Amino acid sequence: MVCKEWPEINLEEYEGVWVAAFADNEGKEIEEASLQLIGAARELADKLNTYVGVALIGSGVRELAEKPIYYGADRVYVVDDERLSVYYPTVWGKVLYELASKYKPEVFLIPATLRGRELAPYVANSFRTGITADLTSMDVDERGDVVLIRPPFGGFMLAHIVTRNRRPVMGSVRPNIFPTPERDESRHGEIYEERVEIPPPRGIRLLGREPIMKKEEIPIEKAEVIVAGGKGIGSKEGFELLKRLADLLGGVIAGSSKAVDAGWIGHDMQVGQTGKAVKPNLYIAVAISGAAQHVFGIREAKRVVAINIDPDAPIFEHADYGIVGDYREVVPALIELLEEMKGKGKIE
Repeated sequence: MVCKEWPEINLEEYEGVWVAAFADNEGKEIEEASLQLIGAARELADKLNTYVGVALIGSGVRELAEKPIYYGADRVYVVDDERLSVYYPTVWGKVLYELASKYKPEVFLIPATLRGRELAPYVANSFRTGITADLTSMDVDERGDVVLIRPPFGGFMLAHIVTRNRRPVMGSVRPNIFPTPERDESRHGEIYEERVEIPPPRGIRLLGREPIMKKEEIPIEKAEVIVAGGKGIGSKEGFELLKRLADLLGGVIAGSSKAVDAGWIGHDMQVGQTGKAVKPNLYIAVAISGAAQHVFGIREAKRVVAINIDPDAPIFEHADYGIVGDYREVVPALIELLEEMKGKGKIE
């Protein structure tokens, strides 16, 4: 039964796997989250025997149009307009909808960055289709339908979601769930410069901009070394000790959801299913129990070191190295050792 509000569509008219791509805050590069998603779209498109399209919108983005092709795109649809120099979700959502309405992709994927999380529902609602948020993998079933897979809240099982009667099939993907594909400048593709109706913003006006972190600060999703604390840290002051360790290692601090809920660390530093997925070379989990929701966010970490007073903590099952002990004793000892090694020139 089809809802009267949702007009019937011809599924045969839809083809291609699209990715919404955005430039970084300075407009000089395409966000890595978008490039990661292009690689995932490439694998899905090959299973469907179709093309990968990238919707690139913004102001001054035309010069970036070839880059998605180097990472796996076949076609890039560019809307470069000065009126898109300021981000308004209703305006950008409308542009993405108009662009996709013209070409009718079968699948439309949006990176679940702060911007993407806000835009995705606008686009999905405009198409009268659903959306699978925070998906972790994609596949094609025996019927040829796209299957979007995500862990439900709690992370103890996987939900396989199929959209049979609406198009496009829409999903959002958090950064660092998929690897960034290798850049291949020998690839060729088509670039379409598009003009769509750009509505004026309604009911909202930009009064000013303020960065949420200093330029010299490294966001946790890009950090090579992370020292993260959990509920067992016990206080905000405990994170000052973790920061000393992180500074010695040239890294940053992060926290579990319980540490964020306690107000000891900001939400932008939260690792896990309801936070960010990270892929550092070294991840030190301090006083973190290792619930499935947290482990979800560190799957791509190359080395995991766990420090916990509980020898039965689940985090040890996911760690390459484990230290059973009170972090108040272990971390100062590590700091002392590193400072000694640094003083002798054994580490920089």
